[in-house]
Amino acid sequence: MFRGGIVLFAALLAVPSLAAAETMSFGDAAAMLAKNCAAEITANCRGVNLYTDRMKECLSRNQDVASPQCKANYLASFEAIQKRIAARVTVANACTREIVKICGGSTKETSRSVPCLITAQGVSRNCTQAMVDAGYK
Repeated sequence: MFRGGIVLFAALLAVPSLAAAETMSFGDAAAMLAKNCAAEITANCRGVNLYTDRMKECLSRNQDVASPQCKANYLASFEAIQKRIAARVTVANACTREIVKICGGSTKETSRSVPCLITAQGVSRNCTQAMVDAGYK
């Protein structure tokens, strides 16, 4: 029984890292949105910035004139963008030791330490995985 609990605990620890590994680049998410909703964006959302909630709201507001393909897929594009943003936030937590000790940086300005983290020796496996998930590596 105790051994089964350890296996279950280890499996539960692995699940967040597997979910994070599914991140898509911002460019790929934008391409997916363009592929599915180009006509709707051109007709109803011209001039709206892609990386804001305004685009998502615009497409939601205009669902009655959207194609079935756009209706079915546009939320997935925005979810992919949110996953990538969350993965980048995770780097500060996963790489705290490396940012401070190896790179001499601050976790408040993680992006300034990224070039150092990419080339540094002795970076933990969790930090390396967080950087991969965030698209830095």
